[in-house]
Amino acid sequence: MITYEWRGAVADFELDALHADAFEHALLTDPWNERLASRSVGWVTARDGRELVGFVNVVGDGGVHAFLIDTMVAADTRRTGVGTRLIDFAVAQARAGGCEWLHADFDARHRAFYVDACGFRPTAAGLIKLK
Repeated sequence: MITYEWRGAVADFELDALHADAFEHALLTDPWNERLASRSVGWVTARDGRELVGFVNVVGDGGVHAFLIDTMVAADTRRTGVGTRLIDFAVAQARAGGCEWLHADFDARHRAFYVDACGFRPTAAGLIKLK
């Protein structure tokens, strides 16, 4: 059974492993908890027992806008509803925290997930690659 938690405890190494799996890159060592503590409104964890199988970070602007980043679901757990439930939970918590807008940037290949499954409205946006 998958359990979801707002601001659930998570170890840096767990997020490193999930991020590498979700975004298909080499395993890195990042200070996740330091970032979460200093920049996040909150985050949602999804666990199958003790195993971290999903995560999404909600970052705020200090006002009424919040942004979803690092939405990730373990490869062997995808297409089971975990991602949609992560977003639903994040939406509810951002709303309860006083946010009025929740933004999500996504590649065209993820449009069905964000727009159709999660209810985001498409908008025009811009992006500059800095490195």
